[in-house]
Amino acid sequence: MKRYFFLTDNLDKISAVEHDLAGSGISKPQIHVLSRDDSGVNKRKLNDVEAVLRKDVVLAMQRGALIGFAAAALVLAVGHYSGATASVGWMPFIFLSIVMLGFFTWEGGLFGIQEPHHDFKRFNQDLSLGRHLLIIDINEKDHNILNRVTAYYPELEFSGTGNGSPNWFIGLQNKWRHFVEVMP
Repeated sequence: MKRYFFLTDNLDKISAVEHDLAGSGISKPQIHVLSRDDSGVNKRKLNDVEAVLRKDVVLAMQRGALIGFAAAALVLAVGHYSGATASVGWMPFIFLSIVMLGFFTWEGGLFGIQEPHHDFKRFNQDLSLGRHLLIIDINEKDHNILNRVTAYYPELEFSGTGNGSPNWFIGLQNKWRHFVEVMP
């Protein structure tokens, strides 16, 4: 999927765009709004970006896990090549390697929670000025729908593209929403 970004000053217009896109076959998990006006987004029942995804936690945790994996491998290598495993066994080294992996992953998350998401950094100035970001993930086959709907809203300012959510993830979200709707 490909992600399209649009900036606007009006949450009501975003609500109308979301309604039109949904009416044209674009599912709600494909449409998100990033805004500093959380109450306005909630009032209009727009699909906002989750708080944890506004920060770069996931990417930073992945980087931390890679460093932790390297540290764990180093601990195991030191245990093996030093000959210490013959006297104390493997258990302390295995335990320390698991602790190292967990620690560096956790530390990565702490660093990531302090930074805005790497995809949204370029919009920080606009968001601080009170503007709102509409994020739409679509397949190539739905590109005509996006063009047709956004043509009706000239106040939407096209602000670039990026990598969207994977198809399988959107499919899982759609199935979950359907499950929640049909279950009592």
